[in-house]
This record gives sequence, C-alpha cells and structure tokens, in this order.
Amino acid sequence: MTKSLVIYYSRAGQNYVNGDIVDLPVGNTEIVVDYIKELTGADTFKVETVEDYPADYMETTEVAQEEQDNDARPELKEELTDISEYDVIYIASPNWWGTLPMAMFTQLEKLDFTGKTVKTVITHEGSGLGTSMKDVKKLCKGADIQKGLAIHGAEVKDSKSNVERWI
Repeated sequence: MTKSLVIYYSRAGQNYVNGDIVDLPVGNTEIVVDYIKELTGADTFKVETVEDYPADYMETTEVAQEEQDNDARPELKEELTDISEYDVIYIASPNWWGTLPMAMFTQLEKLDFTGKTVKTVITHEGSGLGTSMKDVKKLCKGADIQKGLAIHGAEVKDSKSNVERWI
C-alpha cells in the first residue's frame, strides 16, 4: 500500500484575496491539504517557524521578501527528519514572491527524497507556480517530480475536484 505524507506551510489570518486583505480562519493551503488528506489518507506535517510572521499581511510580505533576498533559513518549531516510510510526498505551499516561503526551504533541504514521488501544489493570487517547481527540483534531489498544481487562493473552497484529478 502506498503511504503518503503532506509537508505544508499555510498562513491563516490576514491574507491577500482578489485584491483585498481579508482575515482567513484557515489558510488557503491548509484547505487544500485537508482535501489531499481526505482523498489519500496521507499523514501531514505543518512547517511552522519559531518566530511568528507579523499578523499584518503587508508586514509579512516585507519579512518574506527580506528572507528571500538573504536566502534565509528561518528556524522551525519542529523539524521532520525522516520520510523513509513514505512513497509519495505532497508539498503544499503558498507562492510567496514567486516561490515557496523560505521556511519550506529550511525543512525540505533536511530530507532525503531519493526514490520518492513528489507532487507539489501551490496556492497563489495570480502568480501561479512561479519558480516553485524549479526550486522543488533542487530541494528534492533524487525524487520523481510530478507536474505541479496551481490553485488560485480565492478558489480553494471550490477546488476539491481539481485536487482529486491531479492526485
């Protein structure tokens, strides 16, 4: 039996949706993760930083841009160290400045993806997959990288059938 894991980052609270700043009780990426979990029975691992991002969305974008400019690796509350029991790894993340949040780099660099199937889903507000697939290829050396799925954040609640087809 195929065993799956979703490694994800998601931001609840203030987010940019269709041109407005709105307060999301659950982050868009987490909604997609719930679909994957429901459809595949996958285990999940949420990437969380030791230092919280600002509650204010615009301030968070500034911090995220600075992290990317500095190629930072934010410290994580907990780190996943072994994925050997899994066959399929789903990477689920928002698109921040064209790619994954740097916290995802912190986590993914620590894992051995040799022989794994990797499927990436990115939530976004117009920038699609950006360069995330190129970065996933670098971060997940030795994996069979499947076609990525981009989901517009404002449409996540209606994306379950898209996620199911992609899986």
